[in-house]
Amino acid sequence: MADLARYQMLIDGQWVDAEGGKIFSSVNPATGEIWSEVPEASEADVDRAVQAAQSAFIDGPWANMSPTERGRLLRNLADLLAENSEALGRTECVDTGKLFSETRWQAKYIADFFHYFAGCADKIHGETLPIDKPDMFAFTSREPLGVVAAIVPWNSQLFLVAVKIGPALAAGNTVVLKASEHASAAMLEFGKLVEKAGIPPGVVNIVTGHGDPCGRALTSHPLVQRISFTGGPNAAKHVLHNSTNNFAEVSLELGGKSPFIVFEDADIESAVNGSIAGIFGAAGQSCVAGSRLYLHESIANDFLGQMIELAGQIRIGDPLEEETQMGPLCTSGQLEHIQKEVAFALEEGGKLLCGGKQPSGMKGGLFYEPTIIECKSQQQKIVDTELFGPVLSVLRFKDEDEVIQLANDTVHGLAAGIFTSDAARSMRVAKAVRAGIVWVNTYRVVSPIAEFGGFKGSGYGRESGFQAMYDYTRPKTVWFNTSKAPMSNPFVMR
Repeated sequence: MADLARYQMLIDGQWVDAEGGKIFSSVNPATGEIWSEVPEASEADVDRAVQAAQSAFIDGPWANMSPTERGRLLRNLADLLAENSEALGRTECVDTGKLFSETRWQAKYIADFFHYFAGCADKIHGETLPIDKPDMFAFTSREPLGVVAAIVPWNSQLFLVAVKIGPALAAGNTVVLKASEHASAAMLEFGKLVEKAGIPPGVVNIVTGHGDPCGRALTSHPLVQRISFTGGPNAAKHVLHNSTNNFAEVSLELGGKSPFIVFEDADIESAVNGSIAGIFGAAGQSCVAGSRLYLHESIANDFLGQMIELAGQIRIGDPLEEETQMGPLCTSGQLEHIQKEVAFALEEGGKLLCGGKQPSGMKGGLFYEPTIIECKSQQQKIVDTELFGPVLSVLRFKDEDEVIQLANDTVHGLAAGIFTSDAARSMRVAKAVRAGIVWVNTYRVVSPIAEFGGFKGSGYGRESGFQAMYDYTRPKTVWFNTSKAPMSNPFVMR
């Protein structure tokens, strides 16, 4: 136990324990061993964090800082992220089981997001209005909202922090960030860089704990003005209910069951590689995982033959090792869920093409083999159930109209992939598919310049891109009477 990493929360510029010293443990999913202890925040802890953020917003140096100066501090943070990407990536790898090669790269890449939003900080502006009343001049300005509650899941947490608090801070807001209870360590290491960047105390606060009481207290706090939530739909329902206590603006990104469509004229090698990356990258633990594969019937056998061969060659193992291509699942709950749903899919008549079990000889870890199941019909439960793991559902289609109908036959709508050499068809299908992100002849590409978000049950609101800056502000209209004459008597109508 002496070797355990022990963390504290960041509240008002101080590293603190939870009220009463409550903690919970974090397990390394590659070994099944406890490796760290994290504070378990109470309602009182959350209130302290929100009060600190409110004070920093109203009274602290942040409130009087120019947008250009805020941008400078965000650039400091971006540079520190790039410099410390190795250490951040290692911590996230141990805590989540994601590949070190991916977490290290992602920690470095999110520096670009903070640089982008740093540049946006002094680009927000209002406008003058062509008012229809004589002797009146009116203009709008955009002002920050106040305290923002940012709630992130364990997967891609550094990226999601960048797209949430990057625009929030650039616009002048303050933040209380709730890390996932499943893997909090990287967020707390991130907090150390926030301090080092020179961002004033209370501007960024990081609390750790469970959905209740920590998440509930944060999303229902009367001082919170905006909630940016990424997670599951059940938790989102609680967030929306909690927001009735403060009428906070809410944005939700709730994952998906993304269709990956391959037409008969597609470059098969490219499409196979895209599908492999879309479902087995990050062990399928991605909101945009291309977990529904739709193959034109004329190329399905060839495609599946190539994909099964490549899936069988994926090296599963210690995520810290450079040669590893797929690590473990993050939690035991995910593993149990996947095992249950795969078994049920086979009972419903699905055909197991590869995988479907834990790999042998890997004791203690939460590993699961790359799995491909050809489904009998769209109505099988697994086709529209997000598994958050390396499990692919496959269906065949005859023509464009049929596959559009199949792709849209879902409660989700986050992402979609289309592979075809027909440019006109790619445009038609991209327009017809009800998803917030559509990739054509590529998959899982992101940029600080491009917004993303979902349709339907995948949530609402957008993150990243310049538009995000406006989502963290609200307009104020200012009227000037330019007449030399006094105002008229309001009770004398002329």
